[in-house]
Amino acid sequence: MSQTQKKNSSNGETKPRTSFVNKFLRGSKFMSSKPESRKESNDLETTDFQPCNEAQKTATLDTAQPLTSETEWGPNMEEKEQFLQKLGRTAVDKCLDLNNCRLTSADLREAGEALGGITDLQELNLSWNSEVGGHLPLTLRKFQEGSKIQMLELVDCDLTSEDGAFVGQLLPMMQNLEVLDLSLNRNIGASLNSIAQGLRSTSNLKVLKLHSCGLSQESVKLLDAAFRYLGGLKKLDLSCNRELGGGFEDSSAPLATLEHLEVLDLHQCSLTANDVASLTQVIPLLSSLQELDLSANKKMGSSSENLLSRLRFLPALKSLLINSCALESETFTALAEASAYLHALEIFDLSWNKCIGGNLKLLLETLKFLASLRVLRLSSCGLVTEDVALLASVIHSGHLAKLRELDLSYNDGICNAGWAIFCQNVWFLKELTELDISLRPSISRDCGQWFGHLLKAITKLSKITEIGMRRWILLTSQEEELEHFYQDHRHSIHFDLGEFQEADFPRLN
Repeated sequence: MSQTQKKNSSNGETKPRTSFVNKFLRGSKFMSSKPESRKESNDLETTDFQPCNEAQKTATLDTAQPLTSETEWGPNMEEKEQFLQKLGRTAVDKCLDLNNCRLTSADLREAGEALGGITDLQELNLSWNSEVGGHLPLTLRKFQEGSKIQMLELVDCDLTSEDGAFVGQLLPMMQNLEVLDLSLNRNIGASLNSIAQGLRSTSNLKVLKLHSCGLSQESVKLLDAAFRYLGGLKKLDLSCNRELGGGFEDSSAPLATLEHLEVLDLHQCSLTANDVASLTQVIPLLSSLQELDLSANKKMGSSSENLLSRLRFLPALKSLLINSCALESETFTALAEASAYLHALEIFDLSWNKCIGGNLKLLLETLKFLASLRVLRLSSCGLVTEDVALLASVIHSGHLAKLRELDLSYNDGICNAGWAIFCQNVWFLKELTELDISLRPSISRDCGQWFGHLLKAITKLSKITEIGMRRWILLTSQEEELEHFYQDHRHSIHFDLGEFQEADFPRLN
């Protein structure tokens, strides 16, 4: 499940057992899945995860319930099998997915006993169940040394610092663990010392996600010490930990030991100029890096010139997200020059960097070399008519033939003549599936004659399904054109014009 997906939070009420069983029979997923195939959203416009600002208690290993403790009500194997049968499964199942099931404390108590009977369990997902918080030791206490668990997901479970300390104790027993996701548990930052100690025993770990976990500057030091034992780590997500800023500047070579790292997500971490200087020495050495997200770190704007210029040393990079970084002319120039060497690049997001307006020409040579580019986002970049005309020339030349998604929304400085030139050439993007040219929420405009060119172009784009045109107002004649288009052509294309009262917005003519 995506980290940005909303959960159905538990109301804390104890539900009848029949309701609990029926719920699992309808919705439980028991299947093997690859974590790398799960798409994660980085939509900074609709989601703003913030670390908890409340005072957090410092947890120690002593706060967690001992892993080997036993209680007098432990069931025998037959009772464990009966519980599993309620779920429609047997003890040979390797994947138990109980995410977003509104588990109660009673449910968790029963599941804690049953888990001991699934000797071959490899994947366990308890995400989006708020009652897990405070009950984690009870639920997972049956795990013993030598556990076959390869994937443990506890996203948004309201874990306490004590739960975090328990996780630290649990990790050494999971020698086969490959994926650990503790994201959206804002209180476990206080127990990161315990977690970091436990991570030293998980040498097989490949994916570590600590998105929005209340991490601090000190957390970087703790994690960096653990990384020395995680040479096989391929994916690291430390995003949306706003108190993390400044933590990298005190480490001479953070992340340096992660030579096999393929995905690094540091978006919305309040990175400072000194952080950027420290990362400049390391990131270019991560030659296996395929995805890099530095978005929403606004202090990078004036300090990232050296870092961005060295991205040219990442030949495997496929996704580069650097939106909302307040780039300046010098840093954008360095990025444009370096990106010309990123021949494997498939996703390029530069949205919300106003300095690009009037300077898109710096990227033109780059765009000619990015033959693999699938997604280009230039939303709210202050683009002007000259920019979109130059982009149209690149499209006409066939250099973006594999582009599937193009976002030019919130660029209100482009006149009708510019949109006309663009629409006359957009049909060269034969693989295009999504196009967004929406206006900002504060503005509405009448569509120019370019709308006819757009409709004509669409008839030649066999794969397009979505066209964002929010706050563009169609004239009566254009509405009729659109109606005839739907009658004469396929109906699988969605024109998103939005819904609003025309009087609510200032009109631009």
